[in-house]
Amino acid sequence: MQTQTKTETIEFNNWTMRIRPAAVASPRLLVMIHGWTGDENSMWVFARRFSEQYWIIAPRAPHPADPQGFSWRPPQPLTFGRPSLDMLLPAAESLIQLIDEYAASVKVEAQQFDVIGFSQGGAMVNVLGMAFPDRIRKMGVLAGFAPSGLEEYTERRALQGKHVFVAHGTQDELVPIDRARASMQLLEQAGASITYCEDEVGHKLSSNCLRALEEYLTD
Repeated sequence: MQTQTKTETIEFNNWTMRIRPAAVASPRLLVMIHGWTGDENSMWVFARRFSEQYWIIAPRAPHPADPQGFSWRPPQPLTFGRPSLDMLLPAAESLIQLIDEYAASVKVEAQQFDVIGFSQGGAMVNVLGMAFPDRIRKMGVLAGFAPSGLEEYTERRALQGKHVFVAHGTQDELVPIDRARASMQLLEQAGASITYCEDEVGHKLSSNCLRALEEYLTD
């Protein structure tokens, strides 16, 4: 059954976000992170049946992307599709500050929150999980990848005890399946256990993997 709680787009502390308030008194926070050239509306196709126990926020990334939309890192020549930790970490730090300030304003507990991201947003999920493991409860990496530069976090097993959901398409030409599999090895080296959904699709989330994601997010 499709969740009926309405969404709204807001401006908060110089961020644009689309939000869906929860339908319960003590909600959990879910952050949805769009991919390159996306915006605050891009991730909602996945959220139609997400639990009403979630207070969901989907922020717009801070940097313009070419030819349209937004990006989680500034434009940098010759690095298309290969953002490093150093390129993404400033946005991750800003996201943590946004989450703290917004959650305080609406009185939602956010000391630990869940996060899902698509493509470049999936890379952001990996950065958030590695750099701020105490803040992240569940991680969903959809058609994503691990940026370079995470070796320090891998060596210290930053994701020890974390359960991560990863979904990828075997026909993905933008983020090849081999890159996704290599990223999962890195997550496992960092201590994570992984639920993996692979399907014969391109750079998208299949219906089977969406159902698996919904199950993963349901306690």
